[in-house]
Amino acid sequence: MMKNAVNIQYQLASLSVFKGIMTRSVPRTYYRLLCSLRRPPDEFLESYGSFVSLLSERGCADRLAYSLTEAALFDENCFTRAAAGGTYRELSPVVLGAVRRDCDAILAAARLTAGEVLEAYEYRDEIQEIAVTLPRWECGECAEGFALMDGSLDGIAAYYRKNGCGMFARYRAFIWRDGDIRPVLNYDPIDLDSFTGYERQRDKVIDNTKAFLQGKSCNNCLLYGDMGTGKSSTVKAVANRFRQDGLRIVEMPKERLMDFPLLADKLSQLPLKFIIFIDDLSFQHQDRSYTTLKAVLEGGLAARPKNALIYATSNRRHLVKEKLSDRAFEIDDVNTRDNMQESLSLSDRFGLAVCYTVPSKREFLEIVTALAREKGISLSEEELAEGAERFALAKGGRSPRCAKQYVESLYT
Repeated sequence: MMKNAVNIQYQLASLSVFKGIMTRSVPRTYYRLLCSLRRPPDEFLESYGSFVSLLSERGCADRLAYSLTEAALFDENCFTRAAAGGTYRELSPVVLGAVRRDCDAILAAARLTAGEVLEAYEYRDEIQEIAVTLPRWECGECAEGFALMDGSLDGIAAYYRKNGCGMFARYRAFIWRDGDIRPVLNYDPIDLDSFTGYERQRDKVIDNTKAFLQGKSCNNCLLYGDMGTGKSSTVKAVANRFRQDGLRIVEMPKERLMDFPLLADKLSQLPLKFIIFIDDLSFQHQDRSYTTLKAVLEGGLAARPKNALIYATSNRRHLVKEKLSDRAFEIDDVNTRDNMQESLSLSDRFGLAVCYTVPSKREFLEIVTALAREKGISLSEEELAEGAERFALAKGGRSPRCAKQYVESLYT
């Protein structure tokens, strides 16, 4: 028993391709416990208690195998990147052999029980009385995906091909912040099936996204129109729909558009495909970020990478805010008309522009009725219609957002 536990300790110490998992808290604390098998009782018991405490905090006291193999699934290394990109077979036999060995070591560690660890402790006779009172973790099942390992690596490679690797396997959505791509921890789970109306607009966005994922001709997309009509929700729902096809979404705050070349460099090195999402897009004249985006859309040096599309939303068709004073003749500008046209033409550089307008009264009531039925509200259509109209008048107009707020007011 002692030999087996110590052997697993040595195997974890010698991980190569998946060595990154040892920076994660559970594998690191687990390895520390195994290293204490020949230490004095107080050191061993402290390590044992710390490990069980950590498993309990992570909700994994009854599934050690899940915790360890999940760390491996979300590790980013040369194999997981190649598998996500479908090119893992091009790796050298040395690397593939190291991957198999690492996976075998992780599986062996995941199967080691608390009882076996206590039995393997060198001074177990000295802690016999307290050992019977110690909590015992359960191994449980491996994380989905790692359980697909079949010796040929095809099973686990299929997981990475479908889900990506590193943080792109763990999280659904990302945001550009502090000069890097950061995960969004609480992402909107909105689904396309939850929409009512605007089918024609959504179909255009869906078809463009499908073409992008299939490597066909596709376009950067501008979703513009009235407030509350579901432009941003459409983009997020499309990203959710195609996540299993290797699509991820990265929000680029419009005030950070000057960082676009940095984001493009990072995305171009990744094996997945991305929607770069710019929400509520508009510019003032002489805005530096306007110039940056214009260069991106025109294919300048800061052009978007081939594995990314720009999806932007705006409440205005022309993205540059224009004042009446801008139309006044300026004596020191002999090309006033040309300058105005240049400013207003940015939206035309999006290959696909999809317009979202406020719904008609009939369409608004259809949305209200569908949402109410989905929530189990039993009011008649006449009662819903009357209440929805009053609510819309108070809000200043009809929109899908207004419909959702009205239905929510009925059951809160």
